[in-house]
Order: sequence, then structure tokens, then C-alpha cells
Amino acid sequence: MTGFETLSVAMVPMRLLTFQAPVEDVDRIMEAVVAIVPLAMGAYDSNAYQSSPGIERYRPQEGAAVGAECDLRRRQGVVEVVFELPDAQDVAERVVEAIFQAHSYQEPVIRLQAILSSRSKGLDDSKNPNRWWNSTGDWKKAAST
Repeated sequence: MTGFETLSVAMVPMRLLTFQAPVEDVDRIMEAVVAIVPLAMGAYDSNAYQSSPGIERYRPQEGAAVGAECDLRRRQGVVEVVFELPDAQDVAERVVEAIFQAHSYQEPVIRLQAILSSRSKGLDDSKNPNRWWNSTGDWKKAAST
């Protein structure tokens, strides 16, 4: 996949990794991930998105750790976490293995996609009224209270 640039943004080849996990597993999994790759984006690191908890549906079959069951299970509190990785096979392999080892499931859901992702060229945004630091919204102050 070939990237491209606009005045403000470079679209660069990356890999998008998504995994599903019980919310209580996420911090442990993400610690294992950032030990391998910082998940950097500009002047920020540890960049990831975590969805609201949802309901996972599954039925254990023969070979499952709990054994085969007839009834469908519904597990509440499962989230989806998404983050970007460099477009490098060795990094992807190490991260996927780390997620598998840190995850509580026998068959974790891990997806990897090739993408183009935006990276700011770092232009002066000091007068852009749409930026949070130039408006009434101040996430940093709100997060610290």
C-alpha cells in the first residue's frame, strides 16, 4: 500500500490491530504490547482505542478448555481495543504473540489489517479555532480534576 501527502497530513502505511478481551484483561495485555512497541503518534505514545463493554456470544465445542456445551454463552464486559503498528512483519508477530500470552482466552480474537494512517506534518495550529487547546474544551484540565 502506497502512502500520500496533503498540505497538513502524511498518510503512511501501518497495520491496524484489533483484539477483543474482557475489560479486566486489557491493562495486562496493553502493558505487554507497549513493552514491545510504544504505539507512538506524533508527540503522544500508548495510543489505543477501547470500546464500551459489550456482550460476547459463543458456544464451547469439543476441544474447548471447558469441554463441549449445548447452551450458548453470553459474556458481558467484553471490549474491543484498536491500535496502529508500524508496517513491519517482525513487530506484528511479536505483538500478536504477546497478546496471545497475556490474554485469558484459549482462542483470543486478534485481527490485523494493512491501512494508511494519518500523521500530522506538525504545522502551526496555534490559531486554528477547531483545536481543543484554542477553544473552551480543555481535556487535560478535565482529566486531572
